[in-house]
Amino acid sequence: MTASETGSVRPIHQLNDLKTLDWNSEELHYHQRVMSDLSPWLNAQGTAILGQIITEIELRGGEKGENTNT
Repeated sequence: MTASETGSVRPIHQLNDLKTLDWNSEELHYHQRVMSDLSPWLNAQGTAILGQIITEIELRGGEKGENTNT
């Protein structure tokens, strides 16, 4: 059973080896929100991953669940 079928979000360490294209919408939005909150403390790799997540969300049309309160 996949994370999207169970409604759960896989931890970032399980997603590291996957392209953001393979992440479900819930995972993208959850990790974007968390990483945005931590952005002042992200290293270059974390900042790059956050950029990839944001780009994937935009490519998907900013799917519902997008947090506009940031």
